[in-house]
Amino acid sequence: MIKLSKNINLFYKIKKTFFPFYKSKNIRKLFNILEKNEKKNIKVAMFVGGCVRKFLTDENIDDIDIASIFSPEEIKEKFKNTEFKIIDTGIEHGSITAIINSSKFEITTLRKDIKTDGRHATVSFTDDWLKDSERRDFTINAIYMDKKGKIYDPQNGRHDLNKGKIKFIGEPALRIEEDYLRIIRFIRFSIYYNCKISDSKIIESIKLNLGGIKNISKERILSELYKIFKLKNIGNILENNDIKDIFSVIFPEFKYLDRIQNFCYLTKINLTDQTPEAIFSILLIDEKDNFEYFCHKYKVPNKLKKELSFIADNYIEFKKEKNYLKKNLKKNTYKIGKNNIKKLISFIYCIDKNFSVTLLKKIVNDLDETRVPNFPFNGKYVIDQGLKDGKMIGFALKELEKEWIEKNFFLKSQEAISIIEKIKKLNILNI
Repeated sequence: MIKLSKNINLFYKIKKTFFPFYKSKNIRKLFNILEKNEKKNIKVAMFVGGCVRKFLTDENIDDIDIASIFSPEEIKEKFKNTEFKIIDTGIEHGSITAIINSSKFEITTLRKDIKTDGRHATVSFTDDWLKDSERRDFTINAIYMDKKGKIYDPQNGRHDLNKGKIKFIGEPALRIEEDYLRIIRFIRFSIYYNCKISDSKIIESIKLNLGGIKNISKERILSELYKIFKLKNIGNILENNDIKDIFSVIFPEFKYLDRIQNFCYLTKINLTDQTPEAIFSILLIDEKDNFEYFCHKYKVPNKLKKELSFIADNYIEFKKEKNYLKKNLKKNTYKIGKNNIKKLISFIYCIDKNFSVTLLKKIVNDLDETRVPNFPFNGKYVIDQGLKDGKMIGFALKELEKEWIEKNFFLKSQEAISIIEKIKKLNILNI
């Protein structure tokens, strides 16, 4: 894995040197349109945010954000009758998205804050790059780069990026009071850049403002959580006690942070995949209703609620049935699927000290070798045996499947006919 990681890093360094992202054909087209009929000595647009950070740290660039002196209306006018499709993704905040082929570019007008209330900011557009940088949250997010790769760094963010420091622009308390979500964003970037020791002034400012988080919408908080749980180095949350403690205060429902260490080990040896849903499960699920309370509090998406319920319910079954993953492995695999069994055993490993890696590997191997046959009966077969009513057909299929599973996925033809004959004699309304 270490060798693979080194090869990937080398690949990105070579790509950055010889094929930097800002020299791509689509980006050249985009800047040509923005600069058309403008003075040559004025910077009308520059890259900013994550794409610049990742370029400077030799990481793969997935999203490209561009800041511009033009208003959204001016930008839309410039892109009229061009190859680019323009979408109003956040026009009230000065943002539009330009799309060409499969490439997307978010273009945002330079802004300066007029008024903030801890949840939303009232801004006005500007053509002042310094003013725009002053309203951003962290120094590392206020590094700009022009189309030729030249850096403009008014907040000295590159220095902090090289040192792995997450620093607020200006006074930490004031920046936090402008938008309390910045506390959670601070946690995210601290994890991402593995900041093991945080500035004591910043931590104190965060602690004094933790109460403000209750004013933030649950949707915005949940969105940040998903971003945190997608971080490949999520385990770094355990490396910084200040970050760990603050995270635990904000999210008291996440009672089991130390389980992350076991989960990260599984991802490292390729025994499980990291998904936000998997992280939520190991942090929330116990034998009580902890995860249900969290789901209600944050109005989580149905996908997450469904996955958490699945893990919780089957963990209870695992606790009750000692043969769940032994003699009954094939049966349970048929019922819920191999991938779901693997999710379940990964969860169990993370929370059960007696569930060893050796046992987990054995079960994974058994799963890979398990061949579950297809259910051999269908509606036509039942109809051919004389059942016509739709409800009775459905009931018969369920009974056949139940008996087929109990007999280790084998049912003689005469046994199947016998089951159907019994159902014929039943009054379907009394079933």
